Amino acid sequence: MSDFEEGYKRVKGIKIYYKIFKAKNEMAKLMTMHGGPGMSHDYLLPLADLSRDGITVIFYDQFGCGRSEEPELENFNIDYGVEEAEALRKDIFGNEKIFLMGSSYGGALALAYSLKYQDNLKGLIISGGLSSIPMTESEMSKLVEELSPESRKALRMGDMNSEEYKKGVYEFYHKHLLRMDNYPNEVMDSLNYGDQRNVYKIMNGPNEFTINGTIKDWDITDKISSIRIPTLITCGEFDEVTPNIAALIHSKIENSEFVVFKNCSHLSMWENRELYNKTLSKFIKEKI
Repeated sequence: MSDFEEGYKRVKGIKIYYKIFKAKNEMAKLMTMHGGPGMSHDYLLPLADLSRDGITVIFYDQFGCGRSEEPELENFNIDYGVEEAEALRKDIFGNEKIFLMGSSYGGALALAYSLKYQDNLKGLIISGGLSSIPMTESEMSKLVEELSPESRKALRMGDMNSEEYKKGVYEFYHKHLLRMDNYPNEVMDSLNYGDQRNVYKIMNGPNEFTINGTIKDWDITDKISSIRIPTLITCGEFDEVTPNIAALIHSKIENSEFVVFKNCSHLSMWENRELYNKTLSKFIKEKI
């Protein structure tokens, strides 16, 4: 992953970090949106492999995330993220239509973007994404109930500084976030940025399954049926943003495609990198 361009664009008055992996024989352009809210683009870097397949891939750190600057606190919201993404797309690609991929919270952001700017897109990919925070929290609560008795008890107690609570979070993450014994450096970089910066705490909350931040009531499920562009929806079999959520999005967007990656969880791009990228590449090439 050495052949890339990186830098900063001034977007809505603040510096936004970007990284582009350019395809030599380019057939399409894909812009990615990371999750959190509040992580960084790093955990999505397996998608850079797509550049070898004729697809130029752009990553960026959203406002207040990773290497990017923070706007005023009043702008810590999804609507601001939508306008930031459109300004960045226009700056880099001009009037050219692109593909858009959103992972996790980035999937929510990509859906919100598409409701307003789908005419600028050739296609949409929602990977472990969501259209409703309340439904997502409800589904995650069911997953918590399937953890070990010790973890369930600790997480209910809610003492986030206790060793028992931390073990419960560890068990949840290793079942439903990323089913790997040792997390790759890129994933740890994203998680560490989430801890260090303010966006995750303010917009989401303390962890993946406790969503009590400013987005806690966000829900656009009743609106996404107006998305008309080709759409691919993916999730992992054991995804923290469960297949039930992905199936709901699929049911709302006419003619969308739905893929569940077996034996994978939320970060399927790490658990089955080859199949994940092959699935995205096939979808993009068919929709060019």
